[in-house]
Amino acid sequence: MTAEETLSNVEKALDEIRPFLISDGGNIKLLSIEDTIVKVQLEGACTGCSVNQMTLKNGVEATVKKYAPQIKEVINVG
Repeated sequence: MTAEETLSNVEKALDEIRPFLISDGGNIKLLSIEDTIVKVQLEGACTGCSVNQMTLKNGVEATVKKYAPQIKEVINVG
């Protein structure tokens, strides 16, 4: 998979999960993709949410891996 395809697939994954974050007063922004690591920034209500790490791993990371299986981890860069 090319870097462009990976970027496109990661964006599709974020677009799928974004409405759920927005409904809770938050959002997510893609910062970069470095090898198999996706760096994102949680925004709005997500920044102070006590379950944001669970959302990041169980929601965002799982969805990203569904679209781009070569991604190993999604991390939040505060």
